Amino acid sequence: MIAAAGLSRTQLRRQLRQLRQQLSPLEQRRASQALYKRIVPSPLFRRARHVAIYLAADGEIDPQPLLQSAQRSGKQVYLPTLRRWPHMRMDFQRVRPGEPLIRNRFGIAEPRRCRARQRPAWALDLLLLPLVGFDEFGGRLGMGGGFYDRSLAYLARRKNWHKPTMLGLAHECQKVDRLPMAAWDVHLSAIVTDRQWYRAARDS
Repeated sequence: MIAAAGLSRTQLRRQLRQLRQQLSPLEQRRASQALYKRIVPSPLFRRARHVAIYLAADGEIDPQPLLQSAQRSGKQVYLPTLRRWPHMRMDFQRVRPGEPLIRNRFGIAEPRRCRARQRPAWALDLLLLPLVGFDEFGGRLGMGGGFYDRSLAYLARRKNWHKPTMLGLAHECQKVDRLPMAAWDVHLSAIVTDRQWYRAARDS
């Protein structure tokens, strides 16, 4: 676990990205399979009909087995798609098995944009998010672009709105004792790593 005291968000991000990038291909595959085994039996995953997932990049833990399992079981699966520059927002678009993907401006694969297949975040059941760092209080440190925070900003305005359930996915080495959080940061419902579940604790 990383101690955050004295480190800026930029320094934390750099250190945590290096840790996950240093994992070998074998370690990555094992982590991906361990993550799959932890999430697939959970009621949250089994009951969800509309599930948004990401495609791994930059050493992120790979949820590809979860994506394939969700499609096999008949769930509607969505991937984030970025709006054209200079817009700094993302949408969630349904992806079909075997559908060809394109690279966005960050080099990450995504479906070709089609508004008819997009679904608003508030209509998703389960959102599986990538992250750079996390803590046990539901804190999430992302890559710094703010795309997820902007897409989920409505949660701060709608106190009684609880969808989607947000699970952060990570390698265990990405755990931080306590993240410095900004006012716009979205808190997670839980974090799942290759080793365990962390149900987000809240300060009393």
